[in-house]
Amino acid sequence: MDEAILTVAFYRADSGNEPLRDWLRELTVEDRKAIGTDIKTVQYGWPLGMPLVRKMEPGLWELRCDIADGIARVLFTVKDGQMILLHGFVKKTQKTPDNELKTARNRLKKL
Repeated sequence: MDEAILTVAFYRADSGNEPLRDWLRELTVEDRKAIGTDIKTVQYGWPLGMPLVRKMEPGLWELRCDIADGIARVLFTVKDGQMILLHGFVKKTQKTPDNELKTARNRLKKL
């Protein structure tokens, strides 16, 4: 296999916990596998565009994963060859909820 273009890291809060990793643990094994596969696709194929990755705003991208419950979103940034996973949620509406974007933005600022 080709070499990874990006390394993957989880955003770590000041408390030391990794909110995205905790969120993933709540999902089914199948959903975690689907999301993991999509993360790996980005890791090895960066930069990518639609339908898998969508730029939300400067420095913030959205990974779109089809899972049993609908569409999972993983918001991430790329910094110094690292894909930093900031926030994840299952999207139920057309528009990305503001509170979800705000969470990702706040974590991005803390990096």
